[in-house]
Amino acid sequence: MTGRPARVLVADDQENIRNAFRIILDAQPDMTVVAEAACGATAVEQARHLRPDVVLADIRMPRIDGLEVARLLAGPQVTDPIRVVVVTTFDLDDYVYTALRNGACGFLLKRSSPTILVEAVRAAMSGDTLISPQITVRLLRNLTAPSPPRSGRVDSARLTDRELQIARLVAQGHTNAEIAAALFISPGTVKNHIAGIQRKLGARNRVGIAAWAWDTGNATP
Repeated sequence: MTGRPARVLVADDQENIRNAFRIILDAQPDMTVVAEAACGATAVEQARHLRPDVVLADIRMPRIDGLEVARLLAGPQVTDPIRVVVVTTFDLDDYVYTALRNGACGFLLKRSSPTILVEAVRAAMSGDTLISPQITVRLLRNLTAPSPPRSGRVDSARLTDRELQIARLVAQGHTNAEIAAALFISPGTVKNHIAGIQRKLGARNRVGIAAWAWDTGNATP
């Protein structure tokens, strides 16, 4: 990320939600809300004009919904995409899959903690994808359900005991801060371990780490 704060556009038809997101994001030293939109069409217009670093888009908005906002701003056909994180009250798998297919780089539930919201914006800025932990765990269970888990012995041999602990907690949907508290280490140390785990496993992001853990039987003790 550059030295300047990340510029965020918040799109939601509920003013109280926009206000809450603005308070949370503006309180961070590395991000600032540059615009708000009460409908999807306005969000797309403002995003194309202002070119924010990240757009937070609610799914259910007038005129154009958040899934279409993602497609128009970040979809496969967009030549100069803008990072979009989709936010919703509704925990539906179809929404998740559609959002990701439409180019979204994050999917959050509105009931997610402020920490998760902030992490999602930072993840988007670094080219990563963050999905609400509750959704991640369920989706990965569904994805790995058709086949029995493989023995993790060979795959986990490259991970240290500490890395395996962290990978397991990632798979269970914990944030960096929660992992740090559970293992009595700093969030920065957790971040460094996760970067090392990604390199060893060839995983693009923490969702990839979680998928590996569920697939190899390492997601639970």
